[in-house]
Amino acid sequence: MTKPSAEALAMVRQLIEMPTVSRDSNLALIYWIQEHLQSLGVEVTLVYDDSRKKANLYATLGPQDKPGIVLSGHTDVVPIDGQEWNTDPFTLTEKDGRLYGRGTSDMKSFVAVALSYAPKFLAQKLETPIHYAFTYDEEVGCLGAKKLIQVLKDMPVKPKACIVGEPTEMQVIAQHKGKKSWRVDVRGFECHSSLTHLGANAVEAAAELIAFIKGLARKKREHGPFDGEFAPPYTSLHTGTVNGGTALNIVPKDCSFLWEIRYLPQDDVDALYAEVVAYAKNKLEPELKAIDPSCGFTFTQISEFPGLATDDRAGVVELAKALTGANRVQKVAFGTEAGLFSELGIPTIVCGPGSIEQAHKPDEFIALEQIALCEAFMARLLERVKQGGAALPV
Repeated sequence: MTKPSAEALAMVRQLIEMPTVSRDSNLALIYWIQEHLQSLGVEVTLVYDDSRKKANLYATLGPQDKPGIVLSGHTDVVPIDGQEWNTDPFTLTEKDGRLYGRGTSDMKSFVAVALSYAPKFLAQKLETPIHYAFTYDEEVGCLGAKKLIQVLKDMPVKPKACIVGEPTEMQVIAQHKGKKSWRVDVRGFECHSSLTHLGANAVEAAAELIAFIKGLARKKREHGPFDGEFAPPYTSLHTGTVNGGTALNIVPKDCSFLWEIRYLPQDDVDALYAEVVAYAKNKLEPELKAIDPSCGFTFTQISEFPGLATDDRAGVVELAKALTGANRVQKVAFGTEAGLFSELGIPTIVCGPGSIEQAHKPDEFIALEQIALCEAFMARLLERVKQGGAALPV
């Protein structure tokens, strides 16, 4: 088994042992990366959120006046609440050829390898610059990347390509599904449960709409459209949480639930959403309002990110295939920040170490071999971007 370098392992340890759960600030980690890069002579730009408790980091290694290759990763991780870990999730633990810790797979190992290569990139005279883009709050809706994109679009020189290092076991991903999610608040009219004819049951109304959403999910599962390279090969709809009611003997006044659509690039997500809203407003709401005019449904979008649909013949795809040795590209159902870079006109692919199967789970891990493969990827990239290196297809 090929083993990673001591430099890469030290950087993975550094990042894992700086907790950056999405609900908390990531500034300690971002400031550490900033100081590390500045010590190497790299100029760093921070893009804060509105509260200034979180920030994205953007930096360029090499010429500032040429478009380069973005190495992009999010710095936040999901919570460990309610999970039973056999190791400390925020202490890197090596065992049986694996590194355990929150974020090892999703996706601090890619960020760590990219950072560990900074001295090597800087030691060469680069023909094509390397850009680092490290973001906050990917796990709760790609919020940081959206803020960073607003800055990138106004830069005089935009990157020519982007590699998002989400865990793909170093396979090249050119397409992934998009996602939109909503909160639905149902207002009913409460009364004693012995007098149900006088009340409007918010929980039951929510349940009827959830059942309608489930029906649409079955329709997509059975009738498509389909793309067999995705798993599942169709657009999926899913309800994740439901909250409502106060006591069994009270007809509930309020209920809310969260639901999402993860859609194929060729599917019409807005048409699906419109079907759900129409059923709520035209079929269910009149019955509620007949009891009291204040009753009804309110829809609030809580997150979205676009799908990715990079052409298999794009230069960034050819580059990634050359760097990995892959002879084909693949598609995944999970979402990333890649679609946001693509919407800005930056050809983008997803390729990084680790497996999505480990993401968000207790005892999250990455195989040491995956980190070594990512280092080999960076070494080949360095040969392409340095002066006198092989021609870039992007």
